[in-house]
Amino acid sequence: MTRVITIANQKGGVGKTTSTVNIAAAIAQAGYRVLVIDLDPQGNASTALGVDHREGTPSTYEVLTGELPLADVIQACPDIAGLFAAPATIDLAGAEIELVSAEGREYRLRTALEGYLATCGEPPAFIFLDCPPSLGLLTLNGLVGAKEVLLPIQCEYYALEGLSQLLRTVDMVKAHLNPDLVVSAILLTMYDGRTRLASQVADEVRRHFGARVLTTVIPRSVRVSEAPSYSQTVVTYDPASSGAVSYREAAHEILALGSLLST
Repeated sequence: MTRVITIANQKGGVGKTTSTVNIAAAIAQAGYRVLVIDLDPQGNASTALGVDHREGTPSTYEVLTGELPLADVIQACPDIAGLFAAPATIDLAGAEIELVSAEGREYRLRTALEGYLATCGEPPAFIFLDCPPSLGLLTLNGLVGAKEVLLPIQCEYYALEGLSQLLRTVDMVKAHLNPDLVVSAILLTMYDGRTRLASQVADEVRRHFGARVLTTVIPRSVRVSEAPSYSQTVVTYDPASSGAVSYREAAHEILALGSLLST
């Protein structure tokens, strides 16, 4: 059974795309077949995974508008065997407006995923959906298309405020559009162990959400920030760095969650 996981947070700069690509890369390195679908017009996930996303490249835009099936836009990532990506181009910026009046607008991605999984020869074990930092139609398609939500939270003062808003949206999607949706994991990112604030935020999140918060925290790391400029994830750019080690540990926790979710 393919696990379809949306990584979402309406706040920008919380490590959402970074977490998507590095967890996906770490799981692929562990021997699983993994697909990342880039739903963010900025295309940062596509950049980090080293796939072509220049204007005119077949992308998630054509998938959402129904011009191409998902299988026709998927590219193999050059650095890691078993890792694939459906890139985003700048065309995706117009999809929010174009889809407003479209029939079944919230289900476009879900329909494309169902078609792909029904016809592909070797389905991936994981599909990660990287959403833009907003609660618009692209993120809504991500939430309707997935069974699980992974929420990255930056260890800063406003984190909980943004999280509560996002959880309300998840509850609304669950109630009206996708009853199978669950928040399976919360990941603490950009953790600076030298500050009291970071540990206070981490403690507060754990107090509110308990076992759903992954044990692993992702530290602030220059290597994590540098990696995309070389069209790489940190797990290939500097495998021994603290960021790479932490993302591999988080990936193992997400793998372990699969057996818990199926019981």
